[in-house]
Amino acid sequence: MDKIRVGIPRGLFYQEFHTKWRYFFEHLGCEVIESEKTNQQVIKNGKRLANDEMCLSFQTYLGHVATLKGKVDYIIVPRIDNYGTDLQTCTNFLAAYDIVKNLIDVPLLNYNIDYENHETEKKGFFKMGRQLSKSYSEIRKAYSLACKMDEMIRNKQISKNYNRMSSSGFKVLVVGHSYTIHDDYFMKPIADQIEKNSGVLIYSDEFDESVTRKASKKYSRELYWKYQKEAIGSIALLENQIDGVIFISTFPCGPDSLVNELVMRKIHLPHLNLVIDDMDATAGIETRIESFMDMLYER
Repeated sequence: MDKIRVGIPRGLFYQEFHTKWRYFFEHLGCEVIESEKTNQQVIKNGKRLANDEMCLSFQTYLGHVATLKGKVDYIIVPRIDNYGTDLQTCTNFLAAYDIVKNLIDVPLLNYNIDYENHETEKKGFFKMGRQLSKSYSEIRKAYSLACKMDEMIRNKQISKNYNRMSSSGFKVLVVGHSYTIHDDYFMKPIADQIEKNSGVLIYSDEFDESVTRKASKKYSRELYWKYQKEAIGSIALLENQIDGVIFISTFPCGPDSLVNELVMRKIHLPHLNLVIDDMDATAGIETRIESFMDMLYER
C-alpha cells in the first residue's frame, strides 16, 4: 500500500510548524513533501491567485500551495486565530484555510487553533490523525514525539542565537516574521550585505517567546498581536547588547506597519526599516544596508 503523501507549503506557517508537522506525519507512516523553495515563479503563481490587498508573504504562500497541487494526497493548511485574548494572530493566519479552499482545488488537512474557544493545537493534531484513519494511540505517540523533537530543535536554535552574541563584529538584531527572515529568497541578499560589512545577525524569533512577550511591555502594554509582541520584545531584551536593529517586513503588512513605527519612535538604537516588495532588484536594499553598517562603524 502506498504511503499517504502530505504536502507542506514553505510559507507563512512553515518556519514555526514544519518540524512538528514532519515528525507527526512521518511517525504516522506518511510521506512528507515540501514545496520548492521560494523563487520568482512561486511568487508569480501566488500573485495570480491573490488580490492586491494581500501582503507579499501571503501571496507567496498561495504560490507554494499551488506548486503542491497534483503532487500530494493532502496539503496541510491550518486556521490559527489566537493563543488567548491578548495573543491574536494576523487575519491571514485565520483566513488562510478558507482562502485556499476557495481559490485552489486541492484536498486539505486542517485544524483550528482558537484558545478562547478551547480549540487547542493538541485537539487539532488528533483531528488530523483521525482524518487519516489512525488510532488514538498512534496519534498520541506521534504527537508526543513531534513535540519533543520540535522542543529539542527549538532549544538548539535559541542557544545558537545567544552564542552569536559573543561573536566579533557589529551585533545586528533582525526583527521580523519567521516566514520572512528565514526565507532565503527575501533574506539572503540582506544577510550577505550585513555579514560583508562585519555584521553578526541575531534573529528576533529565536528567543524564548514567554520572555520576549513579557519584555515587549516596555514599548506597549496594549499590544495584542502575538508575533509582534515577541518580535519587539527581543529589542527590549537585548537593547544593551546589540549595536543596531533592522526591521524587515513585506508590503503591505498592516500589523508590522503600525508596530514597527511605534517602536522606532521609542528606541534609542540605530535602526533601519526595510519593506520588501515583489521587485527582483536588490541594489537599493544593499545600498541602504551598507550605509547603515557604515553608520554603526562610525559610532
